[in-house]
Amino acid sequence: MQQVGEQYQQLVSKPKFKQKLKELYNDYVGRPSPLYFASNLTKQLKGAQIYLKREDLNHTGAHKINNTLGQALLAKEMGKHKLIAETGAGQHGVATATAAALFDLNCDIYMGERDVINQKMNVYRMKLLGARVIEVKQGQGTFKDAMDQALAVYIKEAQDSYYLIGSVVGPHPYPTIVADLQSVIGKEVRTQSMSKINRLPDYLIACIGGGSNAMGLFADFIDEESVKLLGVEPAGKGVNTQKHGLSLQKGKPGVIHGFKCRVLQDSDGNIQESYSVASGLDYPGVGPEPCLLAEIERLQLAAVDDNQAIEAFVRLSQVEGIIPALESAHAVAYAIELAPQLNPEQVIVVNLSGRGDKDVQNVYENLLEQNNKNKFANSY
Repeated sequence: MQQVGEQYQQLVSKPKFKQKLKELYNDYVGRPSPLYFASNLTKQLKGAQIYLKREDLNHTGAHKINNTLGQALLAKEMGKHKLIAETGAGQHGVATATAAALFDLNCDIYMGERDVINQKMNVYRMKLLGARVIEVKQGQGTFKDAMDQALAVYIKEAQDSYYLIGSVVGPHPYPTIVADLQSVIGKEVRTQSMSKINRLPDYLIACIGGGSNAMGLFADFIDEESVKLLGVEPAGKGVNTQKHGLSLQKGKPGVIHGFKCRVLQDSDGNIQESYSVASGLDYPGVGPEPCLLAEIERLQLAAVDDNQAIEAFVRLSQVEGIIPALESAHAVAYAIELAPQLNPEQVIVVNLSGRGDKDVQNVYENLLEQNNKNKFANSY
């Protein structure tokens, strides 16, 4: 891991690397992603103005590509021939497979059995891109278990392989590298806000699982005390149940996957299973930087349960014509709750971290109540 950190610091100081990454962001990813005024939703809620940072419009459909391109360039610089990664919702897996195809690298993606079932489309996309998808059946068969196995394999294959973590988690220097590569989101929001509203926004809202899209949005605003940072965690079946992913709000200090953070634990200190309807938020820990920001009360926390996220998923789709990822729908749900409490001069920016194509079938077939299914079907 020390070699990864040293090589990255050397690489980011090179103008050639910065220029290459900028070209990829502009010409391959499609950056800058728009800052979109959700006028219909704003009008409906009769409160603060809601803007969406459209990371869903990136190539591959989420913010994950910002990170995988940078780390794939690092892997090439280090002379590696294979990328190893874990994935939950599949967006990081797709982005890693995409980078591997672009840079002619082999690619192994570890994915939990439950997530393979819920995210079939992303499994197909990874395979089409040339990646080998390894289904992980141990434990819950979710993101944590996929990461367990991926790390174990990487230790054996480190000489020829590069481990490409998708969130601000894992051993140092990965949380720093991922946050650095994702910080392009917040930097763009700053510039776009000054252009569109002639000032900085009042609130920034992002969902938090591991924390990569949140830190991408927040990083450039940490010292801006006028801008409130809001992290939305998955309450799953409810805050008072055992089926949630509220690591920041209900976790205790502990170690998971080589880093210290707030971790969901049972009474004996064992890691407790997490749960969320959104596969990308189903993780019992959270990155060390979000933990610190919450500890010093710079980051405010909120909880959104499965039903609220699904309602936001449908509402944004039908009001704005934008289908959000279930992960992003958690942030949208809290914006819907917050906006009416604010005045029309105030501005909320929600990080729409991914698009919901991957979730439509699962939501319709398994998660919508019958009356909402009828409304969904009749809208065609």
